[in-house]
Amino acid sequence: MSSQATQAVPKAEGRIGWIESSLGGIAASIERAVFTEEHARSAGWLQGIDPRAKLAMFLVVVLAVSFTNSVIVLLAVYLVLLAAARASLLPFDFFVKRVWLGVPFFAGLVVIPALFLVPGPRLFSVDVGPFSIALSQPGVAGAILFVTRVGVSVSLAVLLVMTTPWADLLKSLRAIHVPQIFVLILSMTYRYIFLFLHTMNGLFLARKSRIVARTSGGEQRRWIAASMGNLTSRSFKMSNEVYAAMMARGFSGEMRAWSDYRMTVPDWLALGGALLLAGAALAAQRLLP
Repeated sequence: MSSQATQAVPKAEGRIGWIESSLGGIAASIERAVFTEEHARSAGWLQGIDPRAKLAMFLVVVLAVSFTNSVIVLLAVYLVLLAAARASLLPFDFFVKRVWLGVPFFAGLVVIPALFLVPGPRLFSVDVGPFSIALSQPGVAGAILFVTRVGVSVSLAVLLVMTTPWADLLKSLRAIHVPQIFVLILSMTYRYIFLFLHTMNGLFLARKSRIVARTSGGEQRRWIAASMGNLTSRSFKMSNEVYAAMMARGFSGEMRAWSDYRMTVPDWLALGGALLLAGAALAAQRLLP
């Protein structure tokens, strides 16, 4: 009995608690954001392009990808994106994993019904009692096209975000006449996310510093519910204080940035290259499957 007890102690001590797991998740979220912002300010190719030109390039290529019905063309566009990511000094594995670890799963959930409901030739059929499950060949082709299209579109968005500081991206949205209230909400949401993460991190650290023994599940649930209410109350109070501080500093409803942009020859060339890529993708889909 004593030997079994001594063997069970290290397992209990080595197990990671829910507070440690929450702190690790908060720290990982902040680290990913800082990591992305660092790459947005590095000396890569896309980092040197005017943010307005990058946003226009993104919109043009995304529209072309949305209207492309050829997997081969989509893969060719993705190869161009990989080359642009390499020229922009982005970590290759990070760029690829950030997209393809989640896209197949979430996009696959959307197209699962189409695999069986789309009419056409069947790849195989399995009888399950009175029902017959048959995989549709057009459904599989459509699912592959859908997942590939979503992956390329998300890769474009990740490439834009990882090579453009958030403030510059918001200013670029105003340059294409996105409604001011929409840009303001995006800006405040982005800042509040990190502010709430910092507040939650303080709550978890305070809780961890005051715990000397393992707590019961009911006590942990009561503390989580109380913390959620506390965080909600703080958010309302903080919103009023932030608004009062903004008005006291002369806020007029327009988001302003210190950076002043001017389109140069490389910016126009990059935008022209994006237009050529979009046109080539739309033209090539008529020739390729």
